[in-house]
Amino acid sequence: MTTRRHLLISLSALPLLGFGLPVSRAFAQAVETSLAGDTITTANGELVVHPVQHASLLLGWRDQVIYVDPVGGGALYGQLPSATAVVVTHANPDHFDVPTLEAVATGSIPLIVTQEVFDQLPDALKVNATVMANGDEGSLNGLSIAAIPAYNTTPDKTKYHPQGAGNGYLIKFADKIVYVAGDTEATPEMLALKNIDLAFIPINQPYTMTVQQAADAINTFKPKIAYPYHYKGTDISGLDALVGDEVEVRLLEWYANG
Repeated sequence: MTTRRHLLISLSALPLLGFGLPVSRAFAQAVETSLAGDTITTANGELVVHPVQHASLLLGWRDQVIYVDPVGGGALYGQLPSATAVVVTHANPDHFDVPTLEAVATGSIPLIVTQEVFDQLPDALKVNATVMANGDEGSLNGLSIAAIPAYNTTPDKTKYHPQGAGNGYLIKFADKIVYVAGDTEATPEMLALKNIDLAFIPINQPYTMTVQQAADAINTFKPKIAYPYHYKGTDISGLDALVGDEVEVRLLEWYANG
């Protein structure tokens, strides 16, 4: 991980989101120490951001390990802590893969998915899956979660991600709000976000944003930390220079596995 800029900005909470369930400190520490990645201090334990590849990542906090868009096969996750929940942003194959879900979403762990994803799940996974539509709010193992619309706004790109099909997600870990954007351009819903602590912003053409579009979006809604992701084949080296001093851009290793 390369830290590109330090952020000096006051913390603020998003009113609609709550706190996770209490757990034993010893168990929480076991989760935190077994997951490598970028570490963020929250008001109630460390949040660990672990990139897997491209758009797949893990968010570890206390007793929770949230898998986001796990793809690539079960073996890719074999040495990682078991999932306590899974969220899937949409049905594109670099975000949604049934064999991978069958490997990682074991037992009765909950899944948050879109309708299109739900319709393609086998019955064994549907039992534990909840559909969230754009704008829905809910709870995931005691963590508050909200679905933010994710879609293309450029007329000749709407075929890739039509409005209403995909979600981004806001998840709150203690006092820290994480925004995983999914596949999207800079929608009005994204630009209206406030008080975001960590934001995962997709960059690649023609499916999501250019580097300049991503920078413009980041400079508008001003997350405290911005993580570019989903950028395979795209040179993102110029992003930091385009982002204002209020936001820290952090680069993680998304393509260690190719």
